[in-house]
Amino acid sequence: MLTGPALACLLAAFRCRDRDRAGLARTLRAVSAELDALMAGHAPAGATGPAPSGRAAPGATGGPVADSALLLGQGRQPVVATLSVGASLFDARYGLAGRRPAELVPMTALANDRLDPARLHGDLLVLFQADHPDVCVHALRRLTAAAGGSLVPVWSQDGFARPDALATRGATGNRNLLGFKDGTGNPDAADPALMDRVVWVGPGDGEPAWATGGTYVAVRLIRLFVERWDQVPEAAQERVMGRRKASGAPLDGVRETDAPRYAADPAGARTPLDAHIRLANPRTAGPEKAMLRRGFNYARGLDAGGLLDQGLAFVGYQRRLANFLAAQERLKGEPMEAFTRPEGGGFYFALPGAPGPGDYLGRGLVET
Repeated sequence: MLTGPALACLLAAFRCRDRDRAGLARTLRAVSAELDALMAGHAPAGATGPAPSGRAAPGATGGPVADSALLLGQGRQPVVATLSVGASLFDARYGLAGRRPAELVPMTALANDRLDPARLHGDLLVLFQADHPDVCVHALRRLTAAAGGSLVPVWSQDGFARPDALATRGATGNRNLLGFKDGTGNPDAADPALMDRVVWVGPGDGEPAWATGGTYVAVRLIRLFVERWDQVPEAAQERVMGRRKASGAPLDGVRETDAPRYAADPAGARTPLDAHIRLANPRTAGPEKAMLRRGFNYARGLDAGGLLDQGLAFVGYQRRLANFLAAQERLKGEPMEAFTRPEGGGFYFALPGAPGPGDYLGRGLVET
């Protein structure tokens, strides 16, 4: 297990090359076996070559090596992986159109978007999370090797979390590259009943039977214009965001965990009516309208104009994609748009966990 919230991530989207559903099933089985091995800290599934120590593996006769040398001397580092499917997997290739999750569609331009086709969509999406970035890179190499050429990379984005030295008990431990806390107000992932209401698709949700226990995933690669943001006084930044920069507290509160009191501020005297947190979560709906958010920072060097290409890899999990889309509609025209520009990502559906030994991720989708 990870020691806490992951400090590194790697998102990788792929196009499937399999010619038929049987081939897709074989790919999903191989990918699942490799993800299981990675998360358990084992050598690649089916590997027979030299072990990482350089000693021959028992019965070695050649074939894929037991592991790359990337992590030699570091021991087996834990990694968490999530496998999701995109809307494109449900085209005519595999006869799965009738099994598409009800709300799964390609991501089109939303608020303030300028989407780059080279950083968008994909049949499959894998999210690796670990305490070290090289663990994620290593995991991706192993996954692509296990797929045996049946998966073609579409786009990838690595990311990192910035631990907050000012974090207090019960507070968010990460800051984005604008300097503000990220993930405040998330539902408690340790509460199974709450997760059933907010995140996991249930048997009565009007989804295909195989989708029960999965969740909709919204990925947004959001460029942050940090040079422009750095010219804005802190007090003005706080009004754009709706929170204090140092503590993460709402503008009418003291602690990060304080709930903003919008009903007592109908004119927006304390928290502007167009503040990001007020539009994103007006707190007029129950927890069923919430989502579980995870954000990682990224830095891609300089763009063609010499500006820092930095941003936020946003990942949101929700029982209904409509909840995410409603939030994006509310955010249209917000002041934050002057400092952000979503450029990639996509909508996906995280596959339910394999129910038992011998099963694999996506078996209910491709076999039943």
